[in-house]
Amino acid sequence: MSETYTAHPDARVESARVGPGTRVWAFAHILPGAVVGRDCNVCDGVFIENDVHVGDRVTIKCGVQLWDGLRVEDDVFIGPNATFSNDPFPRSRQKPPQFAQTVVKQGASIGANATILPGLTIGQNCMVGAGAVVTRNVPPNAIVVGNPARITGYVSTRQDTTSGGSSRSGASRVLGVKGAALFDLPIASDMRGSLSVGEFAEHLPFVPKRYFVVFDVPSKDVRGEHAHKTLHEFCVCVHGSLSIVLDDGDQRCEVHLDSPTVGLHIPPLVWGIQYRFSRDAVLLVLASEPYDADDYIRDYDQFLKVAPGRKP
Repeated sequence: MSETYTAHPDARVESARVGPGTRVWAFAHILPGAVVGRDCNVCDGVFIENDVHVGDRVTIKCGVQLWDGLRVEDDVFIGPNATFSNDPFPRSRQKPPQFAQTVVKQGASIGANATILPGLTIGQNCMVGAGAVVTRNVPPNAIVVGNPARITGYVSTRQDTTSGGSSRSGASRVLGVKGAALFDLPIASDMRGSLSVGEFAEHLPFVPKRYFVVFDVPSKDVRGEHAHKTLHEFCVCVHGSLSIVLDDGDQRCEVHLDSPTVGLHIPPLVWGIQYRFSRDAVLLVLASEPYDADDYIRDYDQFLKVAPGRKP
């Protein structure tokens, strides 16, 4: 590896903090205060302002401007003409006391012509679609598209379908995420209607001490986005439908719940996300313990430190 960076003769690099192996192409301009890491690719016509930190192995395609306050972590891809902003109320010749800080987390990809509003966090390993207008924080691993950008899926997530109830009481199907499983609940149907039942000690993997019900969720919103240290949950969609993404730090799967005859067991130390709610969705959640705020892990980076599937 080269002990210094390489710059095209038509590039202007004023910063002394550009890492070895980085390539800076024609008509790019890096101001004196900027920090650019190792093995980056800074393409034609890129402008990097003073208060900008760029990590290692970052690709910045043509026509991108990185303004004061931007923090780009390692292994990020920024597509051509992607636009960042750092002032929520810009006025000509009126500089704010401090620019909003936008953070693009490790491994994120931002598509061509996407627009990122100021002060947001673009989550680890997420994908921002071409032309998306991002107005809210993007969760880790999420795929967002559109204007305004909405979550349409999660990267590297296997789909696990549900098949309704089973005559086998408590029959379970193990999922790819450590400890998680789907349980078929017994169903009885006749001319008067249908009934699904679960005996706590027989059909469920634990005896609940609490329940809560989630309903009236706008379809655009995402719930959950946390893990528990010790709590088990058992989720049954008693009306409508929704999707739940499970993540053990290594594998991710997505389960679509649309039947009161199927329950999803989420064990401790599994990151859970609820989204794609239908307008009439009603989710019943049985919990193994009373509510304890200290049992929640709400930061994905903290979760990865204790995740059971995380590879060393």
